[in-house]
Amino acid sequence: MAELTGWLLDVYPGRRDLTVWLLGDDGLRHRLRQPFPATFYAALPPEAGGRTAALRQAWTWLAAQPEALRLRRAERRDLFAGPTTVLEVEVRNPAEQPGLFRRLAQAFPGLVYYDADLQPALRYMAAFGAFPLARLRLQVERDCIRSLETLVTPWQLEAPLPPLRPLLLEPDCDPAHAEPRGLILTWDGCQVGLPLRDPEGLLRELARVLLGWDPDLLLTTWGDTWLLPRLFELCEHTGLPLPLNRDPQAAITRKEQRTYYAYGQVIYRGAQVHLAGRWHIDAGNTVMYHDYGMDGVFEMARVTGLPVQTAARVSPGTGISSMQIVTALRQGVLVPWRKQVAEAARTAADLVASDMGGLIYQPTVGLHAHVGEIDFTSMYPSIMDHFNISPETILPGERHPLNGLPRTRPERGLVPDTLAPLLGKRIALKSALLTLPESDPQRRAFQAAAAAHKWLLVTCFGYLGYKNARFGRIEAHEAVTAFGREILLMAKEAAEDLGFEVLHLYVDGMWVKKPGCTQVQDFQPILELILERTGLPLALDGVFRWVAFLPSRANKRVPVANRYFGVFQNGEVKARGIELRRHDTPIYIRDLQKEMLAHMAQAPDLPALLALQPELRARLRAAGDDLRRGRVPPEKLVVRHTLSRELERYRSPSPAAIAARQLAEAGKPLRPGQAVRFLYTLGKPGVHAWDLDEAIPPARLDVRRYLTLLERAAGTILEIFPVHPPPSLFPLPQREAVPVWF
Repeated sequence: MAELTGWLLDVYPGRRDLTVWLLGDDGLRHRLRQPFPATFYAALPPEAGGRTAALRQAWTWLAAQPEALRLRRAERRDLFAGPTTVLEVEVRNPAEQPGLFRRLAQAFPGLVYYDADLQPALRYMAAFGAFPLARLRLQVERDCIRSLETLVTPWQLEAPLPPLRPLLLEPDCDPAHAEPRGLILTWDGCQVGLPLRDPEGLLRELARVLLGWDPDLLLTTWGDTWLLPRLFELCEHTGLPLPLNRDPQAAITRKEQRTYYAYGQVIYRGAQVHLAGRWHIDAGNTVMYHDYGMDGVFEMARVTGLPVQTAARVSPGTGISSMQIVTALRQGVLVPWRKQVAEAARTAADLVASDMGGLIYQPTVGLHAHVGEIDFTSMYPSIMDHFNISPETILPGERHPLNGLPRTRPERGLVPDTLAPLLGKRIALKSALLTLPESDPQRRAFQAAAAAHKWLLVTCFGYLGYKNARFGRIEAHEAVTAFGREILLMAKEAAEDLGFEVLHLYVDGMWVKKPGCTQVQDFQPILELILERTGLPLALDGVFRWVAFLPSRANKRVPVANRYFGVFQNGEVKARGIELRRHDTPIYIRDLQKEMLAHMAQAPDLPALLALQPELRARLRAAGDDLRRGRVPPEKLVVRHTLSRELERYRSPSPAAIAARQLAEAGKPLRPGQAVRFLYTLGKPGVHAWDLDEAIPPARLDVRRYLTLLERAAGTILEIFPVHPPPSLFPLPQREAVPVWF
């Protein structure tokens, strides 16, 4: 028996056992197998009233199936119902378990099922503590794993990466905008261009690189949606094989595109191509890749247990759900196939009293100097952990007699147990980042990991009330906001007790100022007092040299809760709710607003800031002059909107709908949730889809429309100055007014 040490790369069902890929310390990539049966459970619904005939029939049906099974009666714990008698179904070959379960669910739809649709990687993490990129020590007989020891945990701060071999593969242009003429391969300091006009030569050269370099990571752009499907077509046309999989015995997994509704918006997920034995990640078809990069993807895989190429594509909600599943498996809690607990019937008065959301204190509109921004560190997850809020711990209808807050059971809940290590690691990372110098090579990885944790923690609150969450319950969701409102009021009272003026409160943040408090240390007493009174961790995000809270566009006397910009003492600009934060703002206009704010960030104090108004207005006029004279490239004027419905369901022809219809007529249809890019043009129909094959002549651009957008974005910045700009900085000949679309 041999001993191997190395990093876990991938886990998936093989032909008979589980396939495990290890990047060994010997530099080799080892394909191993491990016996690992998959178990799921069936139970009677609560309304069955003890009648077990259906469960006996399911037992008989299962015993007649061709798969190698072990059946037995068992007692397991349902998170909501407590101890539950179940039929345990252990499937010898994990690859056969999904198909068997589907047939069983069709034959016996009235039963309740548990642990039925879990990813093998999550079962593996729960059983062995092994997660993607974990360090392992294996005892191996031939190619079979006989014992496994995990040498690290996902909660360690320092997580050295294995010596991965990446291969970058991309077309020479955006396939949605124009037809690519070739592919570009980059690996190990080499770069090669392969023309698409020679498909046989392209496939042979790409196969040579895949076999010779043997990459662990295939990183593509438009790989899921265009590049790999095109390669599959070329292989079929030429009859040449292409070793995209490292595992020749496994099939390439393809998932269809889909559109769904979540968090108040329509979301589109493109088709996916997953490889076996190596990872494929399409940078353009990931969820948060552009926020935290590959380091964040690796961290997401570590803490969730999901395979790397899955962790890159799923939402943070799926990530937090996966973490809860692993916790449940470790604690022996059944994971429901479908959510079983519905919201209890309540009166309208109960709903108004319970579901009040987060606390928002309208800001004091205007320009303020020396303002401290105080944030609770992951407030809602910290509340869940600190006050033990979980679906099974909430006592419905019971409230504390003194403060009216919901009451919980003393037993530790599943959700707090899931969040506690994640919260601890995030706080440790943020503390480490405060002392790491900018040049430290670990800084980037720590920042990416902290960003990944942030999105997981933000989402965990929403999943408490999500209608399809396996461990969700709306009463727990409401309890978190109730505690949040009370804690924010306690923080406000603490600040006022110390003589601070509270300018703004927003769910988990507070902006305060006090004469004479200009440095970070001046705000330390307020942090200590709030921590003493609430027991929750918090931090001073920084002290603004100045910050401007902006009013509504429609009514200047009405403040807007999340529309502001300012500059910290270190020169960092922070902006929320303005044009540069919007995805539909053209690059040219976004860049101008960024440039104006960067120029303002150089002002050391308010008098110096106010003196900059003439320079800013001059820069705005220059930008407008560039637009008039056609000196702005069209690609910087592209507007990007997301389709919210099918084309036939648009009642009025919005610019996005018109552009999408142009693309559909050109054979490039879009689905709801996808973004449509277009330019504003003169005459009818008023827009031109950017991804049409024909280019738009510069003379057809609607300069007036872009000048209006430009002036509006600049006006957001200039309205903080005492002298307001005139009605129009860009006087043009009068013509019929055209509405501005956003």
